Amino acid sequence: MHTPPFRLAQPTRLKLSGDELAVTGMRGTDPCCTPGKVSLPNTKRRARLGELDSHLHCSIIGTCLGTHELRKLVPKFTGLDRHDASDLEIHHAAVELAIEGGAAAKALHKLLDDHYAGAIRRFDKATNDADLLDRWDEALKSGEIPPAYWALMTHPCATMPVRQKAFGDLHMLSHLVGAANRADIRRLVALEEENAALRDKIEQQQRRMQELTLQHDASRAALDEQIARLTARTPRQIPADTAGLEAEIHRLRDKLVDADQRVALHTNRREAAEQRVLQEQDAALALRKRYDQTLTLLKLVQSECDALEHATADAASGPGARAASLDSVRGKRIVYVGGRPGSNAALKRLVEAAGGDLVVHDGGVEDRKGLLAAALPGADLVVFPVDCVDHDSMNTLKRVCERHQIDYRPLRTASVASFVELMGRLNPENLARLANPPSSAFCLRHG
Repeated sequence: MHTPPFRLAQPTRLKLSGDELAVTGMRGTDPCCTPGKVSLPNTKRRARLGELDSHLHCSIIGTCLGTHELRKLVPKFTGLDRHDASDLEIHHAAVELAIEGGAAAKALHKLLDDHYAGAIRRFDKATNDADLLDRWDEALKSGEIPPAYWALMTHPCATMPVRQKAFGDLHMLSHLVGAANRADIRRLVALEEENAALRDKIEQQQRRMQELTLQHDASRAALDEQIARLTARTPRQIPADTAGLEAEIHRLRDKLVDADQRVALHTNRREAAEQRVLQEQDAALALRKRYDQTLTLLKLVQSECDALEHATADAASGPGARAASLDSVRGKRIVYVGGRPGSNAALKRLVEAAGGDLVVHDGGVEDRKGLLAAALPGADLVVFPVDCVDHDSMNTLKRVCERHQIDYRPLRTASVASFVELMGRLNPENLARLANPPSSAFCLRHG
């Protein structure tokens, strides 16, 4: 896939004329995410972080730098506390620093260069778009994506199609992460069962070791006592068969050595088993966290399914029941931005049957984006599915909604179930307060 599945905002265009390089910024973008005009030197060199298009900063910071590294650097240039700030606040602040340029952007650029110096040297050998894309494809296959992404985005020969292709590949990888959840759950269940079996086995081994230790101690004490008695005998008490006595002593000593070796062997086995249990416990704990996250998502999906089932049952009962199931939309004008044509048509029928008005805008795929700002004023509620709307449309509706004091609500997916579940939570008492929604503290681009 060479381009993302949604329409990207047009990035900064690089225009080469002879030995001169002029940077022309995109017009009409969000001021908080649009860099100022940058003039690069005449010599061909790697791009600076602050010179890149602002639409790339979020993916570069989120992919190439970890939260632990950002917590050390970002508080030096902002008022955030590295211990109390959330991961989202740290990431948001780092992206803003990269957009603003200056000393903070230079520090971020230097940190990235230090981390990925090897990848930069490898990509420096590329002299054209084809070489850059070949090295990028190799990085995708090997999984070394963060170093290759930074080296490609700042490469002197990187053109906008090349950067857009890399951005699209990275965007699609994020959608594949959830596919591993089911396999992780199955592996968690298997590991828990194996962990329980190992615990039982170790407990049995520990009980056996305790019994062997007690037997060894008792045997050793008896042997020591017997040796002491034999040693304490006077020459006249020593029997005539001295050779037999010495043989008995050697036999007892060999028996003692053998017992010591058995104890050492079981001790080593017990320590190895305990070490393995600790490792399995760590793995099970990590999978337990992922299982809890998946369970939370499952509960949300279940609530959506329940809401959809109630709405379907009401729809089968008659017009009066349909109005009762979606009572929160009666007499309201709702603007739905994004989504899919099939589900959008079903939502429109449901809302109209309940006595409401649903205005659908696809976010700019077929409808003109200029109509979006004109459709929002006068709406009682604006909703948009976060999995099927582009960033520009989302930024526009957030900005217009906050300007006109219109409540906007994100949906988990573009499905009918997510919409019906949201309408079920928005009772008439809550809709009565839509004229005075709380002010948003999130960035219009990065959340």
